[in-house]
Amino acid sequence: LLAAPAIFRSGPAFSARPIKIGLVNPSSGPLATFGEPVAYLTEQMQKAIGGGIEISGKRYEVQLLVKDSQSNPSRAAEVTTDLIVRDKVDLLLSGGAPDTVNPVSDQAEVNGVPSIATACPWQPFVFGRNSTPAKPFKWTYLFCFGVEDIHAAFVDLWSKTSTNKIVGGLFANDADGNAWGRAMPPALEKAGFKFIDAGRYTPLASDFTAQITTFKAAGVEIITGTMIPPDFTTFWTQAAQQGFRPKVASIGKAFLFPSAIAALGDRAENLTCEVAWAPEFPYKSGLTGQNGASLIADYEKSQTRKAGFNLGMFHALFEVAVDVLKRSKSIEDASAILQAITETQYQSIIGPVDWKSGTGPSKNISKTPIVAGQWERAAKGDPLKLVIKASAGHANIPATGTVKLL
Repeated sequence: LLAAPAIFRSGPAFSARPIKIGLVNPSSGPLATFGEPVAYLTEQMQKAIGGGIEISGKRYEVQLLVKDSQSNPSRAAEVTTDLIVRDKVDLLLSGGAPDTVNPVSDQAEVNGVPSIATACPWQPFVFGRNSTPAKPFKWTYLFCFGVEDIHAAFVDLWSKTSTNKIVGGLFANDADGNAWGRAMPPALEKAGFKFIDAGRYTPLASDFTAQITTFKAAGVEIITGTMIPPDFTTFWTQAAQQGFRPKVASIGKAFLFPSAIAALGDRAENLTCEVAWAPEFPYKSGLTGQNGASLIADYEKSQTRKAGFNLGMFHALFEVAVDVLKRSKSIEDASAILQAITETQYQSIIGPVDWKSGTGPSKNISKTPIVAGQWERAAKGDPLKLVIKASAGHANIPATGTVKLL
C-alpha cells in the first residue's frame, strides 16, 4: 500500500477541497506484473496535471491514492472499502484482470461511487458480477476488449499455421477462466476447430496431469486458455516432462509481459498471446500527446524493465479519468462525475473510449482493439520480442512475419 497519496501540485492556488482519485491494482502476488508501470505513470501524471484540474471555474488539487490488491479479490474489496469510507474518494480506478477489477467495481456499485476500469475482458466484468448486458450497472464502467475479440485474434493467428485444428482449453475456476470457458468452445467450433475442454482447475494448481493426459489422447496440437503466470509455468514444465508438445500455445494473461517471458527463458520462444497494446498501435495520448513508441521509450529510459501492454492501458486509464473530471460540472455531486463518464467520447493512446454512443455490448462497456502476437528473436542470441502476427478486423494495426510453430 502507498499510505501517502501522490499529490499533483504545482503553482496556482487551489480551491480548499482536493479531488481524490483511488486506484486499486495488483502490485504484488501472481498478477503483480499488471501493476509494474503505476509508479512511473503516477510521476507522469504529476507533470501533466500538477497545475490541478479546473471544474466550473474552480481549480482543484488532485490526490491519487494507490492501493495494492495483492492479486487477491478479498484484499481488493477491503482496500476499496477503505478508499470509499475513510478516504472518501471522488472517483475509483482499477485494472489488472477480474481478480482486482470485479471486487473494486462491486464496492463502487454498492456505495454509489463512480468507477472506471480497464485490463479486464468485458465478459468477466459483466457475467462474473452476476449481471447481463441487458441489466447494466449504474456506477461502474469498463473500457477493454472482449473474450470474443481474443478468440477472433487467435483464430486469425492459427489460420496462418499448419495444424489438425484440435484445440485444448486450459481454464481456471475463477471469473476469467469461467468467462473464457463459456464463450470459447462455440466460437472456435463455429470457426472450424475441434475443442477439447479438460475441465476447470483450481488456481495455483500443482498438478496438470489430468489435462495433459486428456490433450494427448485427443491429439491436441493447439492449446489455449487464460492462466496466471505460475499456473502456466507449472503446466508447461509438466507438459515437457510428460511428452506433450503442442505446435501452438496461445494463452491469455500468463506471458503477456516481458518479465514473465524472461522467467520462462528459452521455453518462451514462439509462444503466442493476445496483444492489447503495442507501439504499432496508431494512436496518441490525448493527455500527453505521446504515441506508443514515445511512451515506451520514455518508460524504458527510466526503468530497469521492459514495457508491456499494461503501460498503455493504465496510461489510458489516467487519461480517461482526467478527461472525465475536466468535463464534470461538480465534484461535490457523484452523479455529475457519473454523467461525465456516460458522455465520454475520447481518443486515448490505446484507441477510442466511447460510452456515449452506446455501441458496446452494454452501456457500461467500451470495446478497445486487440490483436495477436508471438514472442520471437530477430536473430540468434537476441532477447525475445513480441511481434504482431495477426490483426484481423484492425487494418490500421500492422502485422508482420509468419507464425512459427513451437
